[in-house]
Amino acid sequence: MDIQYLIQTVLIYALPVLFAITVHEAAHGYIAHHFGDNTAYRMGRITLNPVKHIDPVGTILMPLLLYFATSGAFLFGYAKPVPVNFGNLRNPKRDMVWVALAGPGANLIQAFLWGVLLYLLVGAGITEPFFLRMCKAGMLVNVVMFAFNLFPLPPLDGGRILVGLLPYRQAALVSRIEPWGFFIVMALVISGIVSSLWLQPVMGLTFGLLDILLSPLTFLIR
Repeated sequence: MDIQYLIQTVLIYALPVLFAITVHEAAHGYIAHHFGDNTAYRMGRITLNPVKHIDPVGTILMPLLLYFATSGAFLFGYAKPVPVNFGNLRNPKRDMVWVALAGPGANLIQAFLWGVLLYLLVGAGITEPFFLRMCKAGMLVNVVMFAFNLFPLPPLDGGRILVGLLPYRQAALVSRIEPWGFFIVMALVISGIVSSLWLQPVMGLTFGLLDILLSPLTFLIR
């Protein structure tokens, strides 16, 4: 294990990860506030201050331990979920879809912006590997968060979106999974099912979309 390389990689990913989780969680709170729920607003969670969203174990300790223990082969973590009282939303079933979409949507926008920054740096003749790798890390982290959170199982955002879109009877059945959803997701992640059947295909489509959106900037690197 090359400790120096691992430490450098941690430093490269630190800023993109902080931005990714902070904007993701703040976006949930902002959209919930927009549709009538002030819970996150009253708790000070609609903020770009990462301290408000960091879970000491899930955001820092667990990812670092897994990263160093597996030499970067396996990584998992989580932030403090933004509290949303769906009953306060003006149209709970419809509005929960928008609240859930806000987080992954924020990650997709960030992935695009990191891509824009990468093109601008290369176009400006900047060849410092640290900054270029940070831009690529920013794209990767946000695409992973975008794809993973859209997995259609509560309590992930994709599960909330599914509940909001299904008819009431089917939505109620899916909602009952939520108390055990985290453990089910973890089992599927560890078994590799989420990666092979969901993450890889969705990430491939997302990077394809980003390539299309960023294609007008290719003139910068000619």
